[in-house]
Amino acid sequence: MADGRQRQQSYPLTSFKEGRVLWPTISVDGQLIVFERDFKIWSMDTRNGQVREVNIRRRGAPAGNVVERQRFTDRLQELALSPDGKKVAFIIHGEVFAASAAEGGEAVRITTTPGAESDVSWLPDSRGLVYVGERNGTAHVYRYDIGTGQETALTSAPANDAAPRLSPDGRQLAYEHDAKELRVLDLTTKKEKVIASASFDRPPLHADRSFTWSPDGKWLAFMPNRGRRFTNVSVVPAAGGEARPVSFVANANSTAVSWSPDGKYILFDTGQRTEDAQIARIDLQLRTPRFREDQFRDLFRDPAPSVPTPTDKNTAPTLKPAAPAGPDRAATAALLDSTGTKGKAKTSPLKGPVSINFTDIRRRLSLLPIGLNVGAHRISPDGKWLVVTGYAANQSNLYLYSLDELGKEGSVARQLTSTTGSKREAQFSPDSKKIYYLDQGKIQVVPVEAGGKAQPLAVSAEMEVDFDQEKLAVFDQAWSYLHDHFADAKFNGVDWTAERARYAPLIAGAETPDEARRLTNLMIGELNASHLGLNPGGSGSSGIAPATGRLGLHFDAAEYEQHGRLRVTEVLPLSAGALAGIRPGEILEAVDGVPITATTNLEDLLQYKVNRRVTLRLAGAATPTLTTSGKRGKKQKATVAPARAATREVVVRPLSRDTEKGLAYRQWVEERRAYVDKVSGGRLGYVHMYDMSANSLAQLYLDLDTENLGRDGVVVDVRNNNGGFVNVYAIDVLTRRSYLTMTRRDQDGPMPARASLGQRTVEQPTILVTNQHSLSDAEDFSEGYRALKLGKVVGEPTGGWIIFTYNVSLLDGSSLRLPNTTIRAARDGQIMEMNPRPVDVAVKRPIGESYTGRDVQLDTAVKELLEQLGSKTGSTGGQ
Repeated sequence: MADGRQRQQSYPLTSFKEGRVLWPTISVDGQLIVFERDFKIWSMDTRNGQVREVNIRRRGAPAGNVVERQRFTDRLQELALSPDGKKVAFIIHGEVFAASAAEGGEAVRITTTPGAESDVSWLPDSRGLVYVGERNGTAHVYRYDIGTGQETALTSAPANDAAPRLSPDGRQLAYEHDAKELRVLDLTTKKEKVIASASFDRPPLHADRSFTWSPDGKWLAFMPNRGRRFTNVSVVPAAGGEARPVSFVANANSTAVSWSPDGKYILFDTGQRTEDAQIARIDLQLRTPRFREDQFRDLFRDPAPSVPTPTDKNTAPTLKPAAPAGPDRAATAALLDSTGTKGKAKTSPLKGPVSINFTDIRRRLSLLPIGLNVGAHRISPDGKWLVVTGYAANQSNLYLYSLDELGKEGSVARQLTSTTGSKREAQFSPDSKKIYYLDQGKIQVVPVEAGGKAQPLAVSAEMEVDFDQEKLAVFDQAWSYLHDHFADAKFNGVDWTAERARYAPLIAGAETPDEARRLTNLMIGELNASHLGLNPGGSGSSGIAPATGRLGLHFDAAEYEQHGRLRVTEVLPLSAGALAGIRPGEILEAVDGVPITATTNLEDLLQYKVNRRVTLRLAGAATPTLTTSGKRGKKQKATVAPARAATREVVVRPLSRDTEKGLAYRQWVEERRAYVDKVSGGRLGYVHMYDMSANSLAQLYLDLDTENLGRDGVVVDVRNNNGGFVNVYAIDVLTRRSYLTMTRRDQDGPMPARASLGQRTVEQPTILVTNQHSLSDAEDFSEGYRALKLGKVVGEPTGGWIIFTYNVSLLDGSSLRLPNTTIRAARDGQIMEMNPRPVDVAVKRPIGESYTGRDVQLDTAVKELLEQLGSKTGSTGGQ
């Protein structure tokens, strides 16, 4: 620099008072820096510090509005089967469609709005729908009459509405208002009342079915969030009155509540995040057992005389609907052709109004012995079956459980599906013989009868997507979700409404989805928080995604640069190359007969080869061959033949990138474990947690093996751990101490009771190692380790990225991160976001140390823990 500041380590180059500077790039000669500021290009002359805006004028005609007609056959987001069993309604790309439940086919589009619709359900007469629509930034409930094509707004209060549910007779509508009230609207008089004030989750972080009507329409059962976020069921009269709790479990997670068709009990799922959820049953009256002997006696009873049902003067006669206007006239008329009785619901008859005995109702809760980690559930209309979404081995499937005390199947869950896709929206047909559900965004139908297989119900939906409208709707949706959910109600000091006004015109000028998404992320970045961002969704394409097969081989860089040969220097254990017996020193000459030269791209040859048969030609190390010539008995002449490498072919099955990455990680862990063993003189064990997922917790249990637990202490490493949700369970393993011992007659000495009884516990001194890439739940783990005084923390302070977040989908399928919960340290009340967790012994690894075979942070951790243990010490380094 001309001003002589080059001797300083760092100093500001620009002095802007406002605006954001991004993407600086310096020229090869170092004389010019170009950067972006406030969506314009600027340059700086490093010789004199002069900064100026680069004037750019675009040429050519501007692109017009992009309206694209799209056809969808999957990516369904919601599903609702009509009460007559003849139609299905669903949400695609934020719009409501309807189709035949028997034949599927081309769907009729119900809504045409820029905003997203959700929470779709049918009217009891199967001739109309209710749903939530986002219009002008606020969500309200709408009713749509398919016969007339008329949409009517049912709610209009300033705040958002959610989860509309019609009463069994269709005369009342219950819904949640502003996540604070449960309201009931009389559809005849248009009068509404608040029947309960409670805390509900806001969409899109909403339970599948947070409340339900009783079968007689006189009560509502709902699941508010109570103290300590425990979720239980309360009931309230639909006409208004006191809301009373009917369950009292200390669990936080519930997704759905159901009322039995006979009105005698309520079911809801309940559990904790990393524990299996169960179905709880609340009997509303004292439960009278049923006996099989009574079924035999019933055969000898005289049938009750049939009494004709008088016509209700308030019930209008059945009328044939008027033919709708518009291009979908024929399709809509076909939808309404449902006057027959086929598929009519066969429900358990109500014997009088629902009655609730609140005395000792807490004692009438029981858990159904389903034996699964359950989620959403539905009771069949006849009351005999319960369908649940069960989770096992990271997969969801549907299971059927008998609620019939005298049924033949007994209380055993029967698996209905066995595919790997996510199952949602399961619901019974009116006759209780079929179950409709979504599997990876497609409608499937499976029979209740044992032995039946699921069949697809193929539907398609066409719509025009106007990018100029959609980009603004997606922007508004992202802004609104963060407005309603962001953990800090003051938005970290940012005027969130002003930011919307500032970025909305920029979004209006965006010409591509990527451009609109980048602008939205710039707005989101103003919040200056972690766990944020808007990411693109899946393409929805049926094509095969590109994937490069991995061999698990490392090559000599110098050999390739100088001679263009791929000489193997290292073979990753358990990789494709290792299983094929490839050895260091061999040269990879060809892949599936294609020779490898200095210009060959190996990844191109392995494209789309994951888990496929691939043949490799390898050459061994070249060695000269000694030969002799001359007549026998005479002096022979020795000559050296040119070096020739033996070649061979091997067959391999390339792995995916993630699989190879997992193998490389496990190799890294084993190397660190051996390192700690060496520098500690065999006294200390070592474990590392890759992240804070359930899989990593299970791996921690495996790594705390007899060898590690047989040492004097254990080094616990969470460096480069990017978080998850299991920190409390990992901390428990380190915290537990035995208060009993157990000694069998044939044992030499006592054993700690916790381990003997099967509970994970270390019960040895430990030390924790962190670095600046220990993030999120790894930081929670570090805080817990320090607060509970389990040992010293060595290394670098953590990253300070600690906030509880969710991922939610937006209208166009993009994914928004939604941090809604602030994390504080209980010991001092400090907010942990932006406040890294400190260390007791600060150690930073020098740049390039990983190439030397040393790890100064592990060296220090070993030294500190050995000093704590006393007596013998280990070696001084890992070289």
